Amino acid sequence: MTQYQLGILGAGNMAEAIARGITGRGVLRPDQILAADVAKPRREFFTRELGIRAVADNAEVARQSRTLLLSVKPQQMQTALAGIGAVMSPDTLVISIAAAVSTAFIEKHLGPARPWRVIRTMPNTPMLVGEGTVAMAAGAHATSDDLAETRRLFEAAAQVIELPESKMDAVTALRGSGPAYFFYLVEQMIRAGVQMGLTPEQSRFLSVRTAQGAAKMLGTLPDSPEELRRKVTSPGGTTQAAIAYLDSHGAAEAIANAVIAAERRGKELAI
Repeated sequence: MTQYQLGILGAGNMAEAIARGITGRGVLRPDQILAADVAKPRREFFTRELGIRAVADNAEVARQSRTLLLSVKPQQMQTALAGIGAVMSPDTLVISIAAAVSTAFIEKHLGPARPWRVIRTMPNTPMLVGEGTVAMAAGAHATSDDLAETRRLFEAAAQVIELPESKMDAVTALRGSGPAYFFYLVEQMIRAGVQMGLTPEQSRFLSVRTAQGAAKMLGTLPDSPEELRRKVTSPGGTTQAAIAYLDSHGAAEAIANAVIAAERRGKELAI
């Protein structure tokens, strides 16, 4: 019998971010959510910090949940799905956040005898601070109401866009992996600041605040990134020297090709 509005398989960091958003915005109460995880420390964390009951058995969660969030690692998905389709209600909405795992794979391993309603999503880690973006794609049997319910859950901590499933590898490369590219840039800025004589604390403060301010400008001003960069780059000045160095060393091509490499890897991992 369905007792919980949301069941979570895999109580990791992303599941935590989603649960915090849902409960913090009052979309669901903690007692309306049930989680499962193989790791006892994560189960204890969910109960202690979020007020969400957590168990070790995936089937227990699947059997009792109106909507099931699959937040296990892609390589663990087949194991997580094994047997739970037999205990789930055919009316259960299944939402996956696993990279490279297709809705068809999930439908197949839940059991091909039923038209499982599956939504594939790709969130990113800024959901941890309420600034996430989530792309979602409907499986073969999912309805517009299912997309609306998925949007309602994720919008508690993110902005949501709908895309065809064929675009999800590009979303993973650009948005799912994207925060790491910015962290990498800031990491190198901090290192350079230290090399120029700043303390690590000073360099981190200046670099992080610069990144925060630039991101806010990108999100609030009407100018394109190219135009914002042009406005900072005075002819013959310090910024021009830095941009010229980046251009002469192929940085633009390297960055674009890195994102494409992430998409290519997503396609290689796809199941």
